[in-house]
Amino acid sequence: MTTHPYERYVAVGDSQTEGIGDGDERHGYRGWADRLAEILAAESPDFAYANLAVRGRLAEQVRDEQLAPALALKPDLATVVAGMGDLVRPGYDAARTARAVEEMFAELTSAGARVVTVTFPDIGRIAPLARRAQPRVVELNARIRAAADRHGVVVLDLFPQRITADPRLWSRDRTHASPVGHARIAAGVADLLGLPGHEDWARPLPPLAPVSALGGAAQEVRWLVGAMGPWARRRVRRGGGAGGAHRAKRPGLDAVTLPAPERA
Repeated sequence: MTTHPYERYVAVGDSQTEGIGDGDERHGYRGWADRLAEILAAESPDFAYANLAVRGRLAEQVRDEQLAPALALKPDLATVVAGMGDLVRPGYDAARTARAVEEMFAELTSAGARVVTVTFPDIGRIAPLARRAQPRVVELNARIRAAADRHGVVVLDLFPQRITADPRLWSRDRTHASPVGHARIAAGVADLLGLPGHEDWARPLPPLAPVSALGGAAQEVRWLVGAMGPWARRRVRRGGGAGGAHRAKRPGLDAVTLPAPERA
């Protein structure tokens, strides 16, 4: 007996929804949207899933390139997560970014889909050296929440969740979630959708070994030089369109292959 009414799930967005940080170029990326689809498919034999997300896309690009194909697939469930790439651009305009996201909310909900979005975490707790970007995150999250409220969109609000400060939820660049982080986001959305068994998605992980102040500072510098710096330079140089020739990994609605059970 199915525990949810969804049969056609379409995900739109950028690298987070594509699944960067959860896999690799050789074997492919899984990500939270794939993981959510697996949870939903396990409860419904007729379930189908498409993922139109492409890395590097700005919010307006997601809207312009992915919204019409998403609507054509007639989803009864859609996830819309975009805007992180916009945050690091020179000349970033929060209102413009949020407007593009809201237009996707409006079109998809008007078409009958239940829409879910995810806010951005507190970057100041994830990467203290990036704290200067925190006001942008706070403002964009506020605009996304307001837009979601206007259109009846369900929001997984990551910003206040203490678990998101745990470095184990993030990949080396601290911009993309790790496999653990993608799994937690998927479980959080599943919980919002009322699927049983995911209520503890934000539970703390076992404590980490303490790090000295000097060691912590060294970690921050290594991240800034080795991961965040090159990533930000690529974003600026390419005008935010780092997706290049990449295309959607699941452009059509297909059945979901469930992962093999993990061995004890």
